[in-house]
Parts: sequence; C-alpha cells; structure tokens
Amino acid sequence: MTNSQLEAFVMVADLRSFTAAALHLGISQSAVSHAVRVLEKELNVTLFRRLKANTEVTDIGARLLLRAREMLGLYETMRQEAADAQGLRSGTLRIGSFGPSSSLRLLPALLSKYRQRYPGIEVHIDEGPDQDVKQWISDRRIDVGFVVLPEDRFETYPLCKDQMVVLVPSGHPLAFADSIRLEQLCDDPFIMTEAGSAQIVSSLFTMAHLSPNIRFRSAQVMSTLALVGRGEGVTILAELALPVESREGDRQTQAYQIKPLNPPVYRHIGVAVHNKKHASPAALAFLQTIKKTDMARLV
Repeated sequence: MTNSQLEAFVMVADLRSFTAAALHLGISQSAVSHAVRVLEKELNVTLFRRLKANTEVTDIGARLLLRAREMLGLYETMRQEAADAQGLRSGTLRIGSFGPSSSLRLLPALLSKYRQRYPGIEVHIDEGPDQDVKQWISDRRIDVGFVVLPEDRFETYPLCKDQMVVLVPSGHPLAFADSIRLEQLCDDPFIMTEAGSAQIVSSLFTMAHLSPNIRFRSAQVMSTLALVGRGEGVTILAELALPVESREGDRQTQAYQIKPLNPPVYRHIGVAVHNKKHASPAALAFLQTIKKTDMARLV
C-alpha cells in the first residue's frame, strides 16, 4: 500500500470519476485505474462500483475512505514536521469556508499574513454550506474549517461575532423603521437562506413560536439580494455575508434596506480543527496567525 494508491483512491471517491481524478492528479487515467486495482487486490475488496454515468464508492470503500484520509493526513503531517525543522518551508493547508463571510471578509487578510510568513505552504480552499464544512472536518478532507459557534464536535477557536440583519425592499413600509421585530416579518413573503446562517434563522422563528411565510429558498447571497431588491420578499442574513458596498454605500440608492433585529441577534464565527494534537504544522501555524491577528479590524 503506497501513498500514491491512497491518493488515487481518495481522489476518485471525491470526484466520482477516474478521468477527473487523473486530471486532478496530473497522471494518466490508466495509472489511476492501476493504482486502485492494486489497492483493491491488496485489501481483497472492491472499492468502487463503475457505473455508466459516474463511479460510486462501495459500502466497504466508504468505510475505508475515512482511514485512507487519516493515513494521508498523517503522511502530510510527518512531511510537514520534517519541513518544520527547516522552518516550515513546504506543505499544504486545506481550509473549508462556508461563504462570503469567511471567504471574502475574513480569509483574505488572514491568508495575506500567513503567506508572508510561510510562502512555501500551498493553500487549498474548499467552499460549501456550513454543514458541508463540518462534514469535511469530520472526514479529514480539510485541516481547518470556518464554523458557527458553539460546535462541540471539534476543537474550536473564536474569531468574531456577526450581527443578523433584516433586508426589506426600499419601498417597503419597514424600510423606514430603525429596527425590526421578528413577528413583523411573518406576513410578507420570506426568502429563507440556505447558506451559512440557515440554522440560526430557522431557530429564531422556532424559538419565538413564529412561522415565516417562506416563498423562496436561496443558497446564494447575491440571488437573495436580487430577490429582495425586486420586491419579491424579505429576509434575514448575517451582516458579514453582505457585499461591502451594501453595508457602506449610499442606502438611498439601494433597492433594499438593511435593518437590525429588535432585540439584536448575533452569530459567533470561529475556526475548528478535528484534533489539535494531530493537526499538521501548517494548520497549527494558521491557528497561530489567527491568534496574532486583530480580528476586530477585519469586520
């Protein structure tokens, strides 16, 4: 069993394609197929079901996939610890991000500081809904992930708090209010986010024993803003998820207005690692970068 065989196994499982895995790894498809066949022969199991449309992991393959990720993670940690003795000159950092709040507001400044100190580290960023990021941490697909706190499954490090705000069309009666109560949002068509703050928004209504009139569900912030701007409904989003121009521009010219909730509601953003004891030097260095950064200036 070799590292290259495990890499081929994991990549085919992630991309559900031998062809795509070969392109990603920079080798031929026959080389990927050979690596998987040798691994299957050594383990005496079938790892994949080859279908017409794609490739699926078998039940035993899914169980062994987690172990393969762990082994690759340990290999990378060993390689980085060896490099760390020479000043952490090389390695890979895999980061999971759940949308604009982390990708556009928090990560750029953090990565700028990180790369100044560790220019040899290759950084990979995967984006997805917050639930996906947490699953990636569990599966060890990423080293560090942005999460909404609290999150008891992992070791977490707080970053900042982010206010939840209401967005209403500029011609809406509530556009002139200083703040908006949750019950005032139950009559209008509601646009439910399915991005990073989805669970918080749903919980707000549930805890208040209120039922919003959900007309749309949107996973993209820009699509949600467009719907509100066209007068299709109202919504609640995290303020850091909004484009900077929406937060700092001329509110009189915007198609929607941003108002705080009454009483105010905040979500707390942090980063998480599966287990700090097993974290790679590149991941530990990223955590140190966070500790040394004044996060208040980033938000």
